[in-house]
Amino acid sequence: MERPSEADQYHAHILKCSLAVEHSRAYWKHVPTSVGDNTEIAAFTEYWFGAKSLPRVRLLLSTFRDRFDRFPPSTSILHRWKSIDTTTRRLICHWHLQLTDRLYREFTGEYLVDRVGAGRVDVTRDVVVQWLEKRAPERWTVSTRTQFAKMLLHSAAEAGILKGNRDPRQFQIMRVSDESLGYILYLLRTIQFNGTLVNNPYLASVGITAKDLERRLLAFPSCGFRRQGDLLEFTWRYNGLNEWAEETVLKMDSQLRGTA
Repeated sequence: MERPSEADQYHAHILKCSLAVEHSRAYWKHVPTSVGDNTEIAAFTEYWFGAKSLPRVRLLLSTFRDRFDRFPPSTSILHRWKSIDTTTRRLICHWHLQLTDRLYREFTGEYLVDRVGAGRVDVTRDVVVQWLEKRAPERWTVSTRTQFAKMLLHSAAEAGILKGNRDPRQFQIMRVSDESLGYILYLLRTIQFNGTLVNNPYLASVGITAKDLERRLLAFPSCGFRRQGDLLEFTWRYNGLNEWAEETVLKMDSQLRGTA
């Protein structure tokens, strides 16, 4: 079976739905319990996403199916991961948006990273509009580029990568727990993407460089790492994302319920 792949085409989906952490959380909670054509009606009548219109509910469902369901077993794991903390939840939403939105991936995993590397930790909407024009000249109107900039900044702020809701916004380093790191590494292991497991926009966007990752993996419980010259080798403790989740975060959840 062909492995899922990160999105490689620009699209405008983020203009209709940003990172949407809380709506994503509602999707994880409910969707595995609803089947087929009943999902839209259930989501609408049971107010999964609050008092939203049926067209808006359909849009959210379509968006989250693309962001999570096409990278199995992500949705199933996130449905069962009851103890997931706020920061990890935001990071997972951020990484899945990166996977499915090339523009957001390049903005957070390349542009902001390069900007911080050059000593510029602040960013404004006007600066992002200029970057968009350079990234895809004449692809969008000024008005559309402005909307893109607004949603890119808003999503990065919701993820926790940017601080503040007004210009100038400040880049900030995220706290990436072992659970968060295990999730993204095991997810990327099964996905076709540009880059390597130690050097990619997913880790770079949260401040983890190749050297940072190498140091982190020296005492990381879910996988190991060896370097021999230019040869990099991962040693995986679990066979895949599902087994990693079952033996780590889901087992922890089960133990916590057992002691409650």
